[in-house]
Amino acid sequence: MADSKLQYLGSLPKMLPGPGRTGKKRKLPIAFMIVVGVPTALAAIYYLLIASPRYVSEAHFVVRSANVSQPTAVGMALNVVGFSTSVNEAFAVHEYLTSRDGMKEMQKRFDLRAILGRPGADALSRYPRPWEGDSEESLYKAFQRFLTVGHDSGTGISTIRVQAFSAREAQALNLAMLDSGETLINQLNERAAANALRDAERDRQAALAAAETAKQALTAFRTSTRFLDPRAEAAESTQVSATLLVSIAQLKAERDQLAAEAPASPQLPILNRRIAGLERQVEDARARLAGGADSLAPKLGAYEDLVLQREIAERRVSQAEASLLTAQQDASRQKLYLERIVSPSLPDKGSEPRRWRAILTIFASSLLAYAIGWLVWAGIREHRQS
Repeated sequence: MADSKLQYLGSLPKMLPGPGRTGKKRKLPIAFMIVVGVPTALAAIYYLLIASPRYVSEAHFVVRSANVSQPTAVGMALNVVGFSTSVNEAFAVHEYLTSRDGMKEMQKRFDLRAILGRPGADALSRYPRPWEGDSEESLYKAFQRFLTVGHDSGTGISTIRVQAFSAREAQALNLAMLDSGETLINQLNERAAANALRDAERDRQAALAAAETAKQALTAFRTSTRFLDPRAEAAESTQVSATLLVSIAQLKAERDQLAAEAPASPQLPILNRRIAGLERQVEDARARLAGGADSLAPKLGAYEDLVLQREIAERRVSQAEASLLTAQQDASRQKLYLERIVSPSLPDKGSEPRRWRAILTIFASSLLAYAIGWLVWAGIREHRQS
């Protein structure tokens, strides 16, 4: 029998678990399950099994103005018929519809508490929610949750989206919203027309009062100076002076000729006296025209000022009456219009809530929160070990 020899083959390799062997299973961290799994599962249960469908009625409108101005994109179409979009008034409609006044207007037409708190709807959607009380403030918050008003600055078109647990109730609310918007636009028209008429009438009355004051001042001046028209008096005095100067010139020419032909003529003294008398008349006329405080010159200046004030006041009256007439014509025309582009729709299927998008949003948010928390914890642990 041959001697058996033992040969060293080295250390045995570690036995790895084969395909048929069961190793220790790797489990998900508890924190992951709490932060990500639980919220996602709860969201899936709520949105897929509990959440009540909400019907959405949508309408589109534009507020346009009869005053033609630079139009927006959609205003190019409206401008063909002489209208342009009015953005400020559209925003006023938005604010009114989403305000407490808008909600009170809806309460006059509908039982909002019954519509928003429809029996059978889930507790997290209907009014009031479990943590809310039955109050006007809670109702207003619910009203805002079920109503969305938007505006496209590129086209000037506004959109109203109304949610309800019934399709017909959503459409009825949307129709009432548009009616309220039209009522507000009509009120703005009436208020603007009333303000314009009031301002125009006030300006007219002020102009008439100023004209009457100027007229009375002119009458008082004529009474005190006893001059109906100092300008006519001055013109007459100037004409008399001019006539006298012509006569003086003629007499002087006659005197010079007579003095040359017959120096001892007895007519010369007579001519000299006539010339002197006419010269005194010219001096008197000049003194009466511009000789002192009692002359026509200062009276003429004051008179012209009064006449100018009267003419200005009369022009103001004419302008004020024209403005009043324009305001009256504008008041008879409607300046603002709420034009319905798309009437409120009657949905045949509940489009809210968007279930899968909500679930995925909660999952992504939870996963992001878990990732941030894990990174923070890993950094703290590494810092402690170092």
